[in-house]
Amino acid sequence: MGFLGRVLFVATTLLVSMAFKQYRDLTAPLPVPPAEELNQFWGSGDAKQYKEDKSIKPFTVSYSAEVIEKLRTKLTDVPTLVKPLEGAAFQYGFNSDRLQGILKYWRTSYLDKWTEREKFLNQFPQFKTQIQGLDIHFIHVKPKVPAGTKVLPLMLLHGWPGSVREFYEIIPKLTSKSNDKNFVFEVVVPSLPGYGWSQAASKQGLSPSRIAYIMNSLMTRLGHQKYLLQGGDWGSLIANYMATFFQDNVLGVHLNMCGANGFSAMLKTTVASFYPSAFVDEKYVDFYYPATQKFTQIIGEVGYMLIQATKPDTIGTALVGNPVGLAAYILEKFSTWTNPAYRALPDGGLEKYFTLDALLDNIMIYYLTDSITTSQRIYYEAFSQREMAIAVDRIPTKVPAACAKFRYELLHTIDWALKDHFTNLVQSNHFEDGGHFAAMQLPNVLYKDFVKFVEKI
Repeated sequence: MGFLGRVLFVATTLLVSMAFKQYRDLTAPLPVPPAEELNQFWGSGDAKQYKEDKSIKPFTVSYSAEVIEKLRTKLTDVPTLVKPLEGAAFQYGFNSDRLQGILKYWRTSYLDKWTEREKFLNQFPQFKTQIQGLDIHFIHVKPKVPAGTKVLPLMLLHGWPGSVREFYEIIPKLTSKSNDKNFVFEVVVPSLPGYGWSQAASKQGLSPSRIAYIMNSLMTRLGHQKYLLQGGDWGSLIANYMATFFQDNVLGVHLNMCGANGFSAMLKTTVASFYPSAFVDEKYVDFYYPATQKFTQIIGEVGYMLIQATKPDTIGTALVGNPVGLAAYILEKFSTWTNPAYRALPDGGLEKYFTLDALLDNIMIYYLTDSITTSQRIYYEAFSQREMAIAVDRIPTKVPAACAKFRYELLHTIDWALKDHFTNLVQSNHFEDGGHFAAMQLPNVLYKDFVKFVEKI
């Protein structure tokens, strides 16, 4: 590092120490918001007239031939798409030549076997139950194992633009007995409110912190006072809230998108940037730094977020009932969020890890349920003043936590910054491959990392 570098490092450390004292009021733990503020009625009409139906009713994915043929017609009568620029792949967004090929496959091969895909989506038991005025859809798989086998309750939480479909490859691994573990999981996979077959809120304000209350209520209704959590994207943040608000209920929380906001995290991330290898294993420094490069990459991917955090209904109107726009908008994320280098590939690298059937399953969930608009409102609610004021990262949680860091995830946070909030961070692993949709892209890797975590706790 050199003499000057050491002097700068020591000086910075002293300044940081002074800053921590000066701003201790900013980083002091905040109280958890009262339950009455978060446990609200989100259905339509007057809450005073609401009486919750706590029954759990079976649900089956089923659509008529008429609905499917109407979709086929829409995919046939596609307006003329603008040709991509010469030599351009995905740098300007979804390549229209590639899109034409996907639309053709969707219209013919995929829809021709819709009965088969519907059966695939129905392979796990599914249910609905009413919570805080909303019908919540969820998959619930109880393992079939010999008596005496240890069974652990687990909730898997998806994000946007994903769905419960992300977990179809990992569910059998979690619910089956195997040589790599002496326990199995009873798995619950809910559709977030406003996603897929879960009812959307009719009232303003259903943010990630409020959804955390709904998800905890679902687990307790199923008889699980103690349970494990795993999540990515919004599922990561919701699981974080659950591990903070319900510390006596959550046995452990495993995330594949770990983040921390606030003054303390920002300060620690900045300090570590002066000499990263003092805080991060040398071979993983480029997961986090150089900061300017990482910031530039993030800027290139947040355009959608600015729209959805300010005008979700406007962009939703352009996409709902529009299979062409919906495919381009969602599949582009499965390209660049899996690996940013895929922007340079004419096919967007979509089939390097995913099959077209799997990708279209996910799009069908959004299309058939008309949930694209309601799924995007979570961005608006998450960035509201009321939600930001909770400052969850300033509330320490003692719940055992794990972080799986896949190289091409959109954002990574150093463990030093995470530990202010996750005071019991027992596992943090880096993976040289993988992106934002880890459960769907690398189910074996995510599964093994999760099992290792559970063995530790």
